[in-house]
Amino acid sequence: MTIRTGVYPGTFDPITLGHMDIIRRGAKLVDRLVVGVTTNIAKAPLFDDEERIAIVRREVAAIGNPDIEVVGFSSLLVDFADAQGASIVIRGIRGVTDFEYEYQLTGMNRQLNHRVETVFLMADVALQPIASRLVKEIALFGGDIAKFVTPAVRDEVIARIGRHER
Repeated sequence: MTIRTGVYPGTFDPITLGHMDIIRRGAKLVDRLVVGVTTNIAKAPLFDDEERIAIVRREVAAIGNPDIEVVGFSSLLVDFADAQGASIVIRGIRGVTDFEYEYQLTGMNRQLNHRVETVFLMADVALQPIASRLVKEIALFGGDIAKFVTPAVRDEVIARIGRHER
């Protein structure tokens, strides 16, 4: 019996309710879902790699699905997918801007490894506006991020930003 493995990659800085929605829904499409936590060199993360991996593991554990794992990586996505035995990359799409970026990325990945397919999941309508970048910005200006992240993530973001302000 072949196990269908998918990867859902991201920086998850911080992990949002939108990410959690894609993880839950993506897990239904595969037998094993690997949430790949990576560093995006174009972004300045609020949390370092080990912190983000630990936070994502904690949040994913709350789903209670043993077929979801969290793994850190720092390589090309298609190489990570190969290393995990994945044939599917799952990506969340909030709108047209996300689609344009993801479309280009999918084309490049396809050129690098034609065995890996990309599946786009539209974000839940209620969660479409959520972006990690905006969550951090709202928190930096003292806004309430409770609608966008879990209580534990909210507390960690606030604590981290408080450390940056001193």
